[in-house]
Amino acid sequence: MGAMSMSTTTSWAGFQAAEPGFAAFAQGRFQGYRHHVLATLRQDGSPRVTPLEVDFRFGELWLGMMPDSRKALDLRRDSRFSIQANPGPDAGMAEGDVRVSGRAVEVTDPESLTRFAEAVRPPEPFQLFRAEVTEVVHTAVEGQDLVLRTWRPGGPVRVVRRGSDDSPPRVEGSEQRG
Repeated sequence: MGAMSMSTTTSWAGFQAAEPGFAAFAQGRFQGYRHHVLATLRQDGSPRVTPLEVDFRFGELWLGMMPDSRKALDLRRDSRFSIQANPGPDAGMAEGDVRVSGRAVEVTDPESLTRFAEAVRPPEPFQLFRAEVTEVVHTAVEGQDLVLRTWRPGGPVRVVRRGSDDSPPRVEGSEQRG
C-alpha cells in the first residue's frame, strides 16, 4: 500500500470497533503468553528485536519497558514498531501467528502514568508507550492453504489464501473472525 495506509493509525479501541472479532482473537493471542517479540529500528536503520510484555486496558495497547532501554530509545527516535505474539510452547502454532504494527507514542502525562501504574503494578521505574495501530496480521495454515488476514484502519479485513499448488493466491474482501 502507499503512504496513505502508513499514515493512518487508530487506537486499539478503534480496531475493536472496526473489527471486534478479529481484535478479540488478536488480543487473545497476546494474552495467552507473557513475553512477545518487539521489532524497532536502530539508529542506522537496521532492525532490533527484543522481548517485551504488552498490556491491553483503557481501550489501548500499551508497551512498557525500562527507562532509556535500547528499545525505548529506538522508539523515541523512530516510533515505528512491529510486535509479534508469542507463537506458543511448541512448533504446532495451532492458532497461527499474530503481528501488530504501528507507531509508539510515549506517555509522559503524570496522570496517565499513575493510572497505568495503579492498574498494572509494573516494575518501577518504567517507560510507557501507547500503540497507534497501522496494521494487524494473522497468518495461519487452514487445510492445505496458508491464510493471511490483514486489517488496516479504514478498510475491511483482507484475506489472501495461498494453496500448496501453483495456482495464484485467492483474495477475499472482508471476513469476520469470531
